[in-house]
Amino acid sequence: MNWILDPIFFGKYPKEMEVILGSTLPKFSSNDKAKLNRGLDFIGINHYAGYYVKDCISSVCESGPGTSATEGLYQQTAQKDGVPIGELTPFDFLNVYPQGMKKTLTYVKDRYNNTPMFITENGYGNFYDPNNTKEEYLNDIKRINYMSGHLNNLGESIREGADVRGYFAWSLLDNFEWLYGFTVRFGLYHVDFATQKRTPKLSASWYKHFIEKHKTESIIPEHDMDTRNWNKQFKAICLEP
Repeated sequence: MNWILDPIFFGKYPKEMEVILGSTLPKFSSNDKAKLNRGLDFIGINHYAGYYVKDCISSVCESGPGTSATEGLYQQTAQKDGVPIGELTPFDFLNVYPQGMKKTLTYVKDRYNNTPMFITENGYGNFYDPNNTKEEYLNDIKRINYMSGHLNNLGESIREGADVRGYFAWSLLDNFEWLYGFTVRFGLYHVDFATQKRTPKLSASWYKHFIEKHKTESIIPEHDMDTRNWNKQFKAICLEP
């Protein structure tokens, strides 16, 4: 993030990049800096998961580093001393660590003068298994828990001063997911790709209720009784035989 946003906000690269890359970095002219000083209207953030990261430039790492010296050489893992950072999923790019939402927003707020922020993507995906029933896909309580946790942390960030202007869930519909094709489903609506029939999942009803209840309010705290009762209601539905 720093190597992208620092030049825009400060007219220079992070010190760490200057030390590592030296003269290979382009230099900013006075004219460049004048243009960059205009800043950004907002910062868009795609946030899905959290990880532990170890520097692999000044320390020895056991596994593969980052992709380039520009990004920094690092070791990324979802576990520390064998303990997961949060609930793991079948995907390397996704785990359930809602606190990461608040930590990310707080960091961006403090480093970039609280420029307005939008969460442009956030969501929970699951593998498509043809042996599962449609009802199993529709009762997506894990997606509800994921969104609830992240929205609670988003709300805490706002109450602590983060200028967050919007949140976009990924995704409204099950769709084609880049490298994973149709094998991963992020949608609030289930899609039968053979017939194109679209059916709202439990998460769609939960999210609709969440928006209706709080459309004129800041995001609710985790202890909100009505929301807790709503979550219990959905869990009871999911546990029904």
